[in-house]
Amino acid sequence: MNAPLRKSGVVLLVLFGLIFANLNWIQAYKADEYRTDWRNARVIVAQYERPRGIIEAAGGVALAENTATDDSLKYLRVYPEGEMYGPVLGYKPVNMSAVGIESAENDFLSGESDKLFADRLSDMFTGNETNGGNVVLSLKPKAQEVAWKQMTKNERGATKGAAVAIDPRTGAIQALVSMPSFDPNALVSHDTKAAAAAYQKLNKDEDQPMLNRAVANNLPPGSVFKVIVSAAALEAGYSPSSEIEAGSVYREGGATIRNSEEEVCTGSQVTLKEALTRSCNTGYARLGVELGADKVKAAAKAFGFEDDTLKVGDLESGAGLTVAASRTGDIANQDGSTDTAALAQSSLGQRDVRITPLQGAMIAATVANGGARRQPYLVQQLLGPDRRTLYTAEPKTLNNAVSSKVADGLKEMMVSVVENGTGTKAQISGMTVGGKTGTAQNAEGADPHGWFVGFAFNDKGEAVSAVCVMLENVPGGSASSEAARIAGLIMKAAAQ
Repeated sequence: MNAPLRKSGVVLLVLFGLIFANLNWIQAYKADEYRTDWRNARVIVAQYERPRGIIEAAGGVALAENTATDDSLKYLRVYPEGEMYGPVLGYKPVNMSAVGIESAENDFLSGESDKLFADRLSDMFTGNETNGGNVVLSLKPKAQEVAWKQMTKNERGATKGAAVAIDPRTGAIQALVSMPSFDPNALVSHDTKAAAAAYQKLNKDEDQPMLNRAVANNLPPGSVFKVIVSAAALEAGYSPSSEIEAGSVYREGGATIRNSEEEVCTGSQVTLKEALTRSCNTGYARLGVELGADKVKAAAKAFGFEDDTLKVGDLESGAGLTVAASRTGDIANQDGSTDTAALAQSSLGQRDVRITPLQGAMIAATVANGGARRQPYLVQQLLGPDRRTLYTAEPKTLNNAVSSKVADGLKEMMVSVVENGTGTKAQISGMTVGGKTGTAQNAEGADPHGWFVGFAFNDKGEAVSAVCVMLENVPGGSASSEAARIAGLIMKAAAQ
């Protein structure tokens, strides 16, 4: 054989070897990946051969279920409540990845979870398809409905915002609303072109209806942050009756602090309780500087600030909705020393302080629960296809943010806010309610955000609900007052 033929033969052998190796790579190592890839039409059809599990609210109210079809995909996912639960549930589309609880609990809902192994094994002998498992959420339909209606029909004309209610004793989320919202039904259509068009329309909307503002959006909280500064003060040895410096104007490091109204805290001294009740800006700015940045930031961290690992969903698996971290900001000069002007402003929940509405509800819940910070969750139970219970959530304590003594002091002060101060609109007949309002400046020329965080105790002395309501860019004033009004109605519904 001459040299050119020999070389050609070697090249062909090498090429055949590469083809053989590639085939083995695909068959031995990539087969599962290709077989289960969501773009594989066979995979999609197989997913719809059996009904996906139902997602329910407390009391068995169906939030995501299925209807039979006559097309190649046997079942259509249906969301009976539409926009009201959209940001929590998410959606399971035909040719895209699931989001929300549909994503977090996908294995269980689809029937592929290890928890359903016995069901699959049994069905192998009967020839039946294993249906998906059912997920029961902690959401209370009445509280969710009140939160949704009051937010979307608020009396100040706000078009964006969020509301979260939590059971302080357990961490169970009772209501979670984000507005504007979206209807998941359009996104799960078997007409994939129509579903894609619906997604593109929502994704391009400047109001960001697909953003879950309750957990994924952090904004300046205004005077709500005074609860954190109060906690730092009480931990440092202050009491609700301790007097702090106040006055009409306070200047610190180039920052000028004034009270929201001229008649508020005009005297040189005011008690800590009165300062929170009347939301005294000058008093809290001075107090924050007196305490120092380290103590303020430490108190915030104890309540969950700077935590970028939190998810809200299933306590057992840790899967759920990703929560944006709440932040205090650096509060420092370039040389690392404390920026006292920034500290004074941060002590009022301005400057670089940012929190999510979930964080606001957790602050109130922690105070109501004696200082113990519970892990918030949405998944209350997992039920098999035959509705036998496979999992029930057990409360989980993240940490003790403050001592019970400090929590009692904060509770006393926050109750005074609702009974005598800026949060009177949150009052509920027959219940003890505490809270804190917040009005946050956010951009030059923009209307302020309105906040309220609070808790409610029933006539038995049980903490039945803790809430945060946030209304973005509220026109015409009274932003925090409206948030307080809505919060009271949500807590009342959650307590039923």
